[in-house]
Amino acid sequence: MKPSLEDTLLAAIRTIPDYPKPGILFRDITTLLGNARAFRRAIDELVHPYAGQKIDKIAGIEARGFILGGAVAHQLSAGFVPIRKKGKLPYETVRVAYSLEYGLDEMEMHKDGVAPGEKVILVDDLIATGGTAEAAVRLLRQIGADILAACFVIDLPDLGGRKKLEALGVPVRTLIGFEGH
Repeated sequence: MKPSLEDTLLAAIRTIPDYPKPGILFRDITTLLGNARAFRRAIDELVHPYAGQKIDKIAGIEARGFILGGAVAHQLSAGFVPIRKKGKLPYETVRVAYSLEYGLDEMEMHKDGVAPGEKVILVDDLIATGGTAEAAVRLLRQIGADILAACFVIDLPDLGGRKKLEALGVPVRTLIGFEGH
């Protein structure tokens, strides 16, 4: 019998206690990425709802969103657009500031990464408080993207990130949830 998606992903994701600070349970997907069967299954599940649709671009948030987003883009025959921390992209960029627990940061993308009206799916490994994903949505909308969905392998529902994106009118797809953080 084939293990459930949840069992496959739970077995492939490592939890590291007290990282990056005491009281945090860090959900590490590097073990999932290193497990060919689990990685393939996660990508297939992220792609499935959008197969056969005309998706123009997948936008991946630095850094694990690059790995997942690149694989999703390949499967959907879509282009890939990196969303990076300020100062990492070589061409003209658009930028948005967002709040972190300890201050402000900025993320950016190339100004020609997405054309107005292009259909885009945002991808990252995990949705927690939603601050980074919310900023990515604002950035994509700033240049006229039509955001069809935001997809994540992991949801930490207690932290409210999903609700923030849904309040912006962005459907959220996650594969597995972890209570607590």
